[in-house]
Parts: sequence; C-alpha cells; structure tokens
Amino acid sequence: MGAEGNESLDFLSVFLTGIPGLEAQHGWLSIPFFLMYVVAIVGNSLIMAAVQGDSALYEPMYLFLSVLAVTEVGVSVSTLPTVMGILLFDARWVDFDGCLAQMFFIHTFSCMESGVLLAMSYDRFVAIYNPLRYTAILTLPRIISMGLGITLKSVAFMAPLPVLLRRLPYCHINILSHSYCLHSDLIQLPCADTKLNSILGLAIVLATFGLDSLFIVLSYVLILYTVLSIASGEGRRKALNTCVSHICAVLVYYVPMIGVSVMHCAAKHASPLVHTIMSSIYLFVPPVLNPIIYSVKTRPIRQGIVTLFSCKKELT
Repeated sequence: MGAEGNESLDFLSVFLTGIPGLEAQHGWLSIPFFLMYVVAIVGNSLIMAAVQGDSALYEPMYLFLSVLAVTEVGVSVSTLPTVMGILLFDARWVDFDGCLAQMFFIHTFSCMESGVLLAMSYDRFVAIYNPLRYTAILTLPRIISMGLGITLKSVAFMAPLPVLLRRLPYCHINILSHSYCLHSDLIQLPCADTKLNSILGLAIVLATFGLDSLFIVLSYVLILYTVLSIASGEGRRKALNTCVSHICAVLVYYVPMIGVSVMHCAAKHASPLVHTIMSSIYLFVPPVLNPIIYSVKTRPIRQGIVTLFSCKKELT
C-alpha cells in the first residue's frame, strides 16, 4: 500500500475548498482580497525600499523592520496563487507537490515572522535598558547574523514536514478546507497513521511560536521593569512610546493565531466558514496592518517613504 501510494503521488492532486458557502460570490470577493494583497505587498515593499534608500534608517530598529517586511511579503506571495486562482478562475485543483511547496513556504515565512518579532522585542529592550551602547551591541554584522539564524531555524524546523507527508500513502479523495495548503489540513489526508506528523507539528509549534511568544513577554516584563526605574514621567512616556508600534505588531500577529488555535480546540463543530475566516485573518491581516501601523506611528519610516516618492518625481 505504501509503495503504491508513493508511486501515485506523481499524479496526485488536492482540491481546495475555497470559501465554503460563498462560492457564488467568489467574483466579488476577489476585489477585497486583491486589494489586501496590493496593500500587503506594496506597503511592505515600500518599507524595505525606504530603509534601503535612506542611510539615516540604517539603525537596528529599522533594519529589523525591513526583515519583518520581507517575511510578510513572503507570506502574501505564498498564498496569492491559489487564493486568487480560486476566486478569479475557480482553479481548485492543485498538484500535490505544489501544495507541499506552498505549505512549506507559508509555515516557514510565518515562523520567520515570529522570530523577527522576538528579535525586535530584544532590540527594544536593549534600546531602553542600555541606550548609550545600543548601536554598539546591535551592530550590522550581529543583525545580519540574527537574520540568518532566524531564517535557518525556520527552514530547518519546517523542512521535515513536507518530506514526511510525501512518504505517506493517499488513497481517497483529497479535499482541503482552505484556499491554500496548511500542515493541519494535509495531515488529515493520508490513509495511514499520522501520529508522528502530529507530534512533530506540535513540537515545532512549541519550539518556535511558543518559545518566541514566551521570550517576547519576558522582554516586555524587563522593559516595563526598566521603564519604571526611570525617574521622570516624561522619560517613562518616551521610552514606552518607542514600543507602541512593536506591541501592535505582536498583537496583530499573535491574537489571530491564538484565535485559530482556540477555534480548532473548542469550536470544532463551528461552521467551516468561521474556521476559514479565522485562518484568513491570521494569514492576511498582519501583512496588511503592519505597514500601516509602522507608517503611521514611526515618523522616520513615514518620512523615508515620502522621500522615496519625491526622489522618483525628481527623476521623472
């Protein structure tokens, strides 16, 4: 059975459900989804370009922000082909290997995003705890090393997932409950024991998102302790104000993730549409909101984007 299943993988396809119950409205739904992709990809690309084009933004906080923008573009680009394919062309069938590749990139970029948010919380702690040595501690080589470490960790954790799924036999209709391929969906398909896959998936979640969120909370406990030791009220206000954008980014990322987890555990019998909406919020909202948050709350980024457009106008 296993050998036959592995041979048939060359011809195996999976069926993406899309948005259940709203199939007739897919054409109209393509408009808001397309706009969200435009805002996410263009907004994050503008942040990357602003940081790259302005030497005044070559500071740890903004360099980490540009890495965060890279991960959010990665998440958006990973889901775009199947989501827009379903909404515009009703293209629901996806090659199995293509599905595994999409799953790998979605989870890898999501894991990288969590790691970058942790690095940014460390950045905020160093900036508040030891401002005089801030740039001496977070040097460019160290930031690059942290970025490479986050990337390698994410790839190393996620690479076994598609490999293990490909070794399993598949012998029934392969229907996924979303417009994209996720590990939690794919492990429901094989006609074999997937306990190892489930245990590995849980271990990866705890070792990445779980530890990252724990250390982010710990960082902010230390930040709050440091801020409370500042004598002047104005100094405390300024210190906390530098963390507002990052706190918003953390909440935008982790609150939907917690909501999805709660839905899977406590509301298994809820409408498939509810599960689809929650998963979509988790994947689509952070890349859309974070560029807006940082553009509004961070003046140097806002000025960098304005400078970017003014330079283009001068060139034309």
